[in-house]
Amino acid sequence: MGLEYGKCRNTSKMDSWKTLLLLAYQSLGVVYGDLSISPLYVYKSTFAEDIHHSKTNEEIFGVLSFVFWTLTLVPLFKYVFVVLRADDNGEGGTFALYSLICRHAKVSLLPNRQVADEALSTYKLESPPETKNYSRVKHLLEKHKSLQTALLVLVLLGTCMVIGDGVLTPVISVFSAVSGLELSMSKEHHQFAVVPITCFILVCLFALQHYGTHRVGFFFAPVVLVWLLCISTLGLYNIFQWNPQVYQALSPYYMYKFLKKTRKSGWMSLGGILLCITGSEAMFADLGHFTYTAIQVAFTFLVYPALILAYMGQAAYLSKHHNMDTSYQIGFYGSVPESVRWPVLVVAILASVVGSQAIISGTFSIINQSQSLCCFPRVKVVHTSDKIHGQIYIPEINWVLMILCVAVTIGFRDTKHMGNASGLAVMTVMLVTTCLTSLVIILCWHKPPIIALAFLLFFGTIEALYFSASLVKFLEGAWLPILLALILMTIMFVWHYATIKKYEFDLQNKVSLEWLLALGPSLGIARVPGVGLVYTDLTSGIPANFSRFVTNLPAFHRILVFVCVKSVTVPYVPPAERYLVGRVGPPAHRSYRCIVRYGYRDVHQDIDSFESELIDKLADFIRYDCDRTNATSSCREDDGPQSGDSTGECRLTVIGTVAFSGQPAYEGDEIVKPESISIGFQTVESVTDIIEMEPVHVERRVRFAFDDSEINMCSEMDMQVQEKREELEELWAAKEAGTAFILGNSHVKAKRGSSLLKRAAIDLGYNFLRRNCRGPDVALKVPPASLLEVGVVYVV
Repeated sequence: MGLEYGKCRNTSKMDSWKTLLLLAYQSLGVVYGDLSISPLYVYKSTFAEDIHHSKTNEEIFGVLSFVFWTLTLVPLFKYVFVVLRADDNGEGGTFALYSLICRHAKVSLLPNRQVADEALSTYKLESPPETKNYSRVKHLLEKHKSLQTALLVLVLLGTCMVIGDGVLTPVISVFSAVSGLELSMSKEHHQFAVVPITCFILVCLFALQHYGTHRVGFFFAPVVLVWLLCISTLGLYNIFQWNPQVYQALSPYYMYKFLKKTRKSGWMSLGGILLCITGSEAMFADLGHFTYTAIQVAFTFLVYPALILAYMGQAAYLSKHHNMDTSYQIGFYGSVPESVRWPVLVVAILASVVGSQAIISGTFSIINQSQSLCCFPRVKVVHTSDKIHGQIYIPEINWVLMILCVAVTIGFRDTKHMGNASGLAVMTVMLVTTCLTSLVIILCWHKPPIIALAFLLFFGTIEALYFSASLVKFLEGAWLPILLALILMTIMFVWHYATIKKYEFDLQNKVSLEWLLALGPSLGIARVPGVGLVYTDLTSGIPANFSRFVTNLPAFHRILVFVCVKSVTVPYVPPAERYLVGRVGPPAHRSYRCIVRYGYRDVHQDIDSFESELIDKLADFIRYDCDRTNATSSCREDDGPQSGDSTGECRLTVIGTVAFSGQPAYEGDEIVKPESISIGFQTVESVTDIIEMEPVHVERRVRFAFDDSEINMCSEMDMQVQEKREELEELWAAKEAGTAFILGNSHVKAKRGSSLLKRAAIDLGYNFLRRNCRGPDVALKVPPASLLEVGVVYVV
């Protein structure tokens, strides 16, 4: 279940098979919890009202045929053989597809993109010779801003439906499992027992989320394994006991007979049949925790056969029991022999809890990704495991989900409405995945557009058929995911839009480097001891909030660092490539820029380790800068301002764990973390970045001394060594004096003359969200005692 299993490499073929089987086993509890419990409610939802079971068995055989081919075409063919290959450095999900597309075509709306980001080792691009059709599609997307916005809306729609599924799946899973009590009590008692018991289980499930899934994760896989063996055994029993000829219903001819007989009511019943593939998206979304082969093996050789046997067994039982006066007899528990009904009930409830846990964890993960890409208001993210990457807990979202789940349980009270709502959410996510995968086939895999079109038409038609059957039941429960999606999409799009407008305002109002260098005693400006970390979204230039700070408080710190924490459209940024460090102005000014890059699945560090690490990276940069200037001329033209660079900044350097290019030329006794060897890169905003080459993950104790071959170097070098030593001493002294965190406290308002929609989005929507979500100081975990906030009014 942990990432450590996915990264291990074994030289022994036997060991690799053991690792693969272990990963496949662990994936059962994480990936297949939701998919495996669908037999609890598929037949019951399908035969709710639209169609009725007759003695000819045409209806039940037709439903079985639909279930078989839907499971075969969508989870097996689409996901296992195609979509799982569209991974982003081993990661899957909606944002992984969007990330791949953004890297192969300039369609991302994130404003702080740098060309140097393309040098990241995780920024993988497939670049065979470009075809005419490939270039045409790419050019079309890059040229039209409306298409880029539509693509983002499509991604946000899929994301919102996943969150909506996080509300609906726990409800229908637990409710369907608990409904087994109806066979053991009267209808009156059952009516007043199932809903409270379901609500109690859901409240307990959400109340335990803060402990983290890793604490009970070892329990997940055995539960799902026992459940799969249980339903497959029951399926075999019912097939041989009631109707061994049920296998004939697997022929697609029975689908034709079903639709011919039932007509409109049969089409409407597809909204219940599609529930057999709920949870299929988890195979792709949870790909990062396992491997493609492990998920493929688990589904192909265990989950898929077990589900087919379970559905065939239920159909065999129903084919010999036509006198169904109550709906629960059509459900799963009607086909369970009375002697084992209670053990099966217990296992079913446990399996439903596991399936619910998987979708809840997935909801936390996708909200964290949305937040990383500036598409969701800031919320508290707690990392519940030090060993397993990506296991998180979001308190606010957890309690909102719990309230919504309980409300849906009490409001709907039946599987039919829950199934209609869940089915629409599931099919929307699948349609979004199909559309994005079609773009990946063209832009990333460089296949002919006809292949992408064939993929889109074939799977899109199947999913659109099911989607229409769900949508027609709008008043019977399908309205709920649409309402949730509209609310969430409005929140996400408003937040993303305002974030981009704020960045554009910062870009237009940034201060020149000359203004910063002119600040000094002549203007009454003092440099005080300590380190000042000025947080900004800009990757170049002096932010307006700093000028406001100096205007109101005519002093700033001896060591000044402009810090930009940004997200890159990759899942992970290796620690050795995370920090881009450079100077702002000449060395004597003691001003620096540090760009800290995170992927959309990266774990952000707490402020204590971040502060210390940032100071260490600055020290490493000073040592590397001395080594670089000694190896060449200290006044090289390309170290200064670049032509066309209005910021006048020196180039940025990737500071990581790699070896020095030469012998350091000054003395010291520190244990120095090895540095990076770099080359220049031009960025989007004309900042020259330096990217890392040749990593060597070793630490060494360095005694800085003059090399014999350098004895005859000019006295200028001695002066440079002394200057670097003084710069390091000032850095350590400033660290001891303390660190201040300077953040902007922004108020955003729309320009005069803006449209009514824009004023409502900015003045009402965004400012309401900003006031009611966590502030940037809380999101960045800044200690209150060290916080300096500067008020800034953004007119966008």
